[in-house]
Amino acid sequence: MMGIVNAIAESFAQIAETGGPVVVVLMAVAVLTLAVSIYKAWQFWRSAVGRHTALSQAVAAWDQGDRAGARTALGRSKSYLVPVVDQAMSAPQTGAERLQAEAEAQFAKLETGFRLLDSVAQLAPLLGLFGTVLGMIEAFQALQAAGSQVDPSILAGGIWVALLTTAVGLVVAMPTAVILSWLEQRMEAERVIADKAILTVLHPAAGPSPSQASAYEGAVAAHG
Repeated sequence: MMGIVNAIAESFAQIAETGGPVVVVLMAVAVLTLAVSIYKAWQFWRSAVGRHTALSQAVAAWDQGDRAGARTALGRSKSYLVPVVDQAMSAPQTGAERLQAEAEAQFAKLETGFRLLDSVAQLAPLLGLFGTVLGMIEAFQALQAAGSQVDPSILAGGIWVALLTTAVGLVVAMPTAVILSWLEQRMEAERVIADKAILTVLHPAAGPSPSQASAYEGAVAAHG
């Protein structure tokens, strides 16, 4: 295991030495991006993003007038939207706008780091291109210094070293763009789920039966 780690470290060190400071910066950005991506994956898992089976069952039960069943299903849910739906069920007079604002506050926490990933996806190729331009300048300076004794290998070697920074920039930017696109798509789906849950709870298709209403009111009173 240590041998593999050492080999990877030596490879990165060689690339950094060949590509210069721009490649070092891009490698640092890549490490930061990887850390942010891992954190977002953990945060989404911990918040049960995309796992709303019990929450959906609670909303469906509420829509059918089964208040007790809705509360039971909501209690099983691990979704970060539980407080918002619970508030909608407990205080429907709050209004859709206020509940949607509460949901947006939850979304804002999950979207932390999106701007950083977006900046990396846009700037990494430009930073790589900047390194390429600097490398090309150095290559032509070396070619000029050689004078009449021009060696094509001098120019070729300078060009491939210069293009290395562009390649590294693209390697950093492309996975970052894919990750960001998936995260944003996931959050768009979460907003649809939240809006549907809020509006369904506030405007159910069927009201509770008298016996269910009495039992639910008694449970709420006992809980309070």
